[in-house]
Amino acid sequence: MQQSFFISLLIVLTLSQPVGAQSPDSLNQLNNHSFVVYYSADHQQRAETIALRIENAMAYHKELLGFKPTISLFVLSVADWNIYTSDMVYGMPHYGDNGKKLIVAAEDNPFWQAFLPPLDQLPVDLRGRIQKAYTTSNGQLSMQAFFDLLAIHELGHAFHVQGGLTMQRTWLGELFCNILLHTYIAEKEPELLPALTLFPRMVVAGGAEGLKFTTLNDVHEHYNEIGRDYPENYGWYQSRWHSAAAGIYDAVGKQVCRKLWDALKSKKEILTDEQLAAFLETAADKSIADMMRNWDRDTVK
Repeated sequence: MQQSFFISLLIVLTLSQPVGAQSPDSLNQLNNHSFVVYYSADHQQRAETIALRIENAMAYHKELLGFKPTISLFVLSVADWNIYTSDMVYGMPHYGDNGKKLIVAAEDNPFWQAFLPPLDQLPVDLRGRIQKAYTTSNGQLSMQAFFDLLAIHELGHAFHVQGGLTMQRTWLGELFCNILLHTYIAEKEPELLPALTLFPRMVVAGGAEGLKFTTLNDVHEHYNEIGRDYPENYGWYQSRWHSAAAGIYDAVGKQVCRKLWDALKSKKEILTDEQLAAFLETAADKSIADMMRNWDRDTVK
C-alpha cells in the first residue's frame, strides 16, 4: 500500500475541529428526526439517507450506553461547505461545538476518490474486493461508502464529550469511537462491513516502515505534531485503531461498548500506562488491555 493513499486520512477522525459560526438560515431543513438536519439545496435525498443512519446509530448506542447526545447534522454541497465550516477539505466528516454539530459532504469529491489505489497494479482478488466495496450507485469508484460511515465515528465523539468521559489517552478516545462505529455496523448493517474494514486493512498490511512514530505513547505525546507534520503516520494509526476495534468487537461483542463507557466514566484520575492497562483489563475487557500491551509487538515494519 503506497503511503500516498492514506496521507489525507490525518484529520478525518480528529478529536475536535473548528466549525464556522454562520447561521444555517440559507439551508433547507428536515424536522422528522430527533435532531435537526440542515442540508444544501438539491440534496434532500442524501440528507434523508445520512440522517436515517445517524438516527439509527444514536438510538442503538443510547440503548447500549444509557445516554443520548444533542446534535445537529449538516449535509453540505461544495458551495455551502466553506460557509458553514472552516479549515477542512471538502468531503472530510468532522464535528464541532463539543460534538453538537456533525458535518458531512453531500457530493462525491476528489478527496474521496484520491484514496483509491491504481487498480491495475493490484492483485485480481484485491481489485475485485475494492470494486465491490467502493463502487457507487452510478457505477463510479469512490471511497464515499467508507467516508459516509465515518459520520458514526464523529457521533461517537459527541457521546464521550457530552457524556463526560475521561478518555485517559488521545488514542483511547479514537479507539472508543471506532468501537462504537464497528459495533453498530456489525450489529445493524453488516452488509457494509467490507466498506468499513477493507481500506484500513490495506493500510495496516502496508506496514510501518519509514514512519517516525509507531508507539501509543508517541501518538499520545505528539498527537498534534503527527497530525500536522506527519499525515501518513497519523493515517497509519487510525487504520490500526479501526482494525483493533474490529478485533475487539469480534472477541467481546456489543457489550464491550457499555463496559468501556462505564469504565471511562467512573475513573477520573489519570492513570499511568501500567495502571491503565490493568484498569482496562478489569473494568472494560482484556482484549482492550491486550491491544495496549501488545501494540509494539504487533507493529509490522
